[in-house]
Amino acid sequence: MKINQITEQVIGSCIEVHKSVGMGLLESVYEECLFYELSKNTKLFVERQKPIEVIYKDVVMPCGFRADFVIENKVILEIKSVTEIHPIHKAQLMNYLKLANCQVGLLINFNVKLLRNGITRWGN
Repeated sequence: MKINQITEQVIGSCIEVHKSVGMGLLESVYEECLFYELSKNTKLFVERQKPIEVIYKDVVMPCGFRADFVIENKVILEIKSVTEIHPIHKAQLMNYLKLANCQVGLLINFNVKLLRNGITRWGN
């Protein structure tokens, strides 16, 4: 499946969750709802809270990074429910992309009136 097809389905699922529950909830609520939506309404391979390894000088470090979602081993999805996205949120996603060797990252902030204003995409 092509990257744009994957991200289209993921963003569509995010929009469906946002339309159903609205803004202002905890990130954990959006994560639960989104996992349900992606599992039930797409045929995508979705991994939730997937560990991201840091390899330093050929040694795997037990750093404990976890991506909210990794989809089809190509797209990392990080979700937030914050007043505004800060540079640290973007840096987190960019680092996860590099460490996990994924092509595209989506950063979705559910704490906005219109979800399209909370979507940021990185990569090809």
